Amino acid sequence: MQIILDLLYKRCIIKHNETETEKEKEEILGGSIVAKQIKKIVLAYSGGLDTSVIIPWLKENYEGCEVIAVAADVGQGKELDGLEEKAKKTGASKLYIADLKKTFVEDYIWPTLKADAVYENKYLLGTSFARPIIAKRLVEIAKAEGADAICHGCTGKGNDQVRFELTVKALAPEMTIIAPWRIWNIKSREEEIEYAEARKIPLNITRETNYSKDKNLWHLSHEGMDLEDPANEPKYNEPGFLELGVSPEQAPEKPVYVTLSFEKGIPVKLNGEKTDGVSLIQKLNKLGGENGIGIADLVENRLVGMKSRGVYETPGGTILYHAHNKLEELCLDRDTYHYKQSVALKFAELVYYGQWFTPLREALSAFVDSTQQYVTGDVKLKLYKGNIVDAGVTSPYSLYDSEIATFGEEEVYNQADATGFINLFGLQAKVAAHAQKKNQ
Repeated sequence: MQIILDLLYKRCIIKHNETETEKEKEEILGGSIVAKQIKKIVLAYSGGLDTSVIIPWLKENYEGCEVIAVAADVGQGKELDGLEEKAKKTGASKLYIADLKKTFVEDYIWPTLKADAVYENKYLLGTSFARPIIAKRLVEIAKAEGADAICHGCTGKGNDQVRFELTVKALAPEMTIIAPWRIWNIKSREEEIEYAEARKIPLNITRETNYSKDKNLWHLSHEGMDLEDPANEPKYNEPGFLELGVSPEQAPEKPVYVTLSFEKGIPVKLNGEKTDGVSLIQKLNKLGGENGIGIADLVENRLVGMKSRGVYETPGGTILYHAHNKLEELCLDRDTYHYKQSVALKFAELVYYGQWFTPLREALSAFVDSTQQYVTGDVKLKLYKGNIVDAGVTSPYSLYDSEIATFGEEEVYNQADATGFINLFGLQAKVAAHAQKKNQ
């Protein structure tokens, strides 16, 4: 009897260990049943370190799976050169390059600009609103290809994982999401480089120039290395750090004037010349960059709860935000202008948190659009060594009335009317003061 019990016990132990092994495998691959079903994966591909490593990792860990790479062109420029050859060399079956620049500007950048949305007073949301448009395209291609999963290369510490995945959940809630950084054994960018070198994956970075960068039409971000210590001054004047422009110290001694024309809150002309949104931003990036405009050093509060330090280059965007706000000063009434500032804060949070495809963001955009009906006119600015100086603003819908505002002689405003207004406006303060005095 004891022999039989011992045999049964040993059999249970073996079975338990097999179950544990299978369970560990499930945890590594996101569920063994799901892993077996995943035969086609659409990957958000940039050709950078993370996504270059992810293709062979997916092939090694999801047996027999096909990896389809998708590169979204949101204005990275030369970064897209040679991507198809590189993607296929590392194991992808094909590469889609989706030109999203026009849509990026018209459907994401302009609505955010019109809202005056800025995260924590400095960040013009360059990476934040680029993620939903990329994820949307991933979903469209995944559905067209009959893919089982969408994969991204975002780390488990960052905001981008949330932005990608909230978009996928909103547009394709049934789709499986694979996030290698949250499940693989690689713990650092140094280990990623070692993984890539072991598999002879070509990289355009070294351990010495290993900043984490994100570039698109709107901005360029820099994170990592010496920037991880907020006590360190960024290497603005060292060759290769700034890419979209120069530091204010290196900017020309002579100022440059620009005039921007807006129609219903959207910039449509530069120096009197009508231009499309993509070209306008590119031209302003050049002008702003040459004059040291739009460099921001920010210790920001990430959605996941930690603080991170980044340097952002947004030359064209900084000029556009300044000009748009200047025009709103002239065209919006006081109550709308003040209330819109609180909306801008919430709008920025929604974009930063990856909640683009939500009813609240859409509702706020509808409010913002209603405020922009008369935000039309011209704004002249002077660019000089990192500074933007107001040089004049005009609008057919200006609410500024020189007859009322003048300090000179006029017959429009009766200054005696202010007495009654102040008496009524200050009545509650007067009543409260009397009550306090009575009870002293």
